[in-house]
Amino acid sequence: MNARGEFSSRLGFILAAAGSAVGLGNIWGFPTQVASNGGAAFVLVYIVLAFLLAYPVLMAELIIGRATRANMVDALGQISGSKVGRATGVWGFVTVSLILAFYSIVAGWMIAFFLQTITQFFGAESLSTWLTSHSIIRNVVFCGAFLAITAGIVTGGVSQGIERWSVRLMPTLMIIIVLLIIYVSTQAGAIEGWKAYLVPDFSRIMDPALLINAMGQAFFSMSLGVGTMLVYGSYVSKNERLPSLGASVALVDIGVAVLAGMLIIPAMYVALHNGVQIFSESGALIEGDSLIFTVLPALFNTMGSVGIFVAFAFFALMVIAALTSSISMLEVPVAYVVESKGVGRTKAVWMLTVCVFIASSFIIFNFESLFGLVISLTTKYSQPLLGLALCVFAGWVWRRDSILAELKLGYEGAEHSLFWKIWPWYVKFVCPVVIFIMFYRSVTA
Repeated sequence: MNARGEFSSRLGFILAAAGSAVGLGNIWGFPTQVASNGGAAFVLVYIVLAFLLAYPVLMAELIIGRATRANMVDALGQISGSKVGRATGVWGFVTVSLILAFYSIVAGWMIAFFLQTITQFFGAESLSTWLTSHSIIRNVVFCGAFLAITAGIVTGGVSQGIERWSVRLMPTLMIIIVLLIIYVSTQAGAIEGWKAYLVPDFSRIMDPALLINAMGQAFFSMSLGVGTMLVYGSYVSKNERLPSLGASVALVDIGVAVLAGMLIIPAMYVALHNGVQIFSESGALIEGDSLIFTVLPALFNTMGSVGIFVAFAFFALMVIAALTSSISMLEVPVAYVVESKGVGRTKAVWMLTVCVFIASSFIIFNFESLFGLVISLTTKYSQPLLGLALCVFAGWVWRRDSILAELKLGYEGAEHSLFWKIWPWYVKFVCPVVIFIMFYRSVTA
């Protein structure tokens, strides 16, 4: 039996868990959602829903993880005492592996664009063109490079790998975002972006589309449902006070998403001022990969010589955000293979990394038909259903006295707390209904 790792500090866990939650979606998805859905009104609804919906599910994962001290498959098997629990864990294992497969492709693009800022600085035009052009070879090479970096970190285990790098990468990410916000805010056109981001349109606050979008963003931005938080929870000390620990993770995740908006939206309006098209033909703000790989590079090109340095910092930020998420994704299947199959950590990490790389390569070679399909299957369908399943396990299957006993380990008097008065019935009745409605609306939209 392999000895289990444990986070050596509270800060280490918070930064690692927040790093898992802070990914590419926070930086390119959240800002345009805000600007397209009533500005600060969306931010307000998002923050409320993050605590009304995402936080209770996050707590379910953390409590299950710490109580069982196990990977997702074994943990759900333990609390359910059935094969259904283990099957749900395997489903999460497969889902997170597929998410990592397409995620590493996009992260590979980030590395390529990051390196392009260096080759451009040294005048290597042909190499710069290759790095930013869509080709199978480029995609395979940089996807493989990103997965290798991820694997290198995860082989170090919990405290020497995941925690050690998270406490370096997350503060670096914060510093880069703040510096870029300060610089972009001094540019002509930025004030219009700040208005689009911060001025609320309260007439839209009860718009069903806004509520569904905010709910989805709150749920997915915390990387819930696929076992990353459950596995991280299993590495938390029994002395920690879980409700406040979970709240800290949620606050850091929300904070980074809001900061990303302070960077991206003013930057888009600076681009508009500099003659770059930022609206699609339908009048909506350009988002997703077109925003990151077309609009913003065009903006950097209009900034003159300083544009290369801004682009360098921005794509460094994107690579760091991708890494903090990918290490938690890879840890989910690694924890299962190490604990349930008795495979050594290093062997398990590289074996699973190769499997994910093969899946990524298969997507790359069939990009048009598979890339969007895999994203939809995992994030639109599988992830919310897994979140629903976790609520059922925590609210209906697992004994309440077992949950309370686990909470009291690091929280004397937990049974008298506001958290205990609300959370058990909330995760049992409210969360499953809300997640199901969100899932139904997103599928039928």
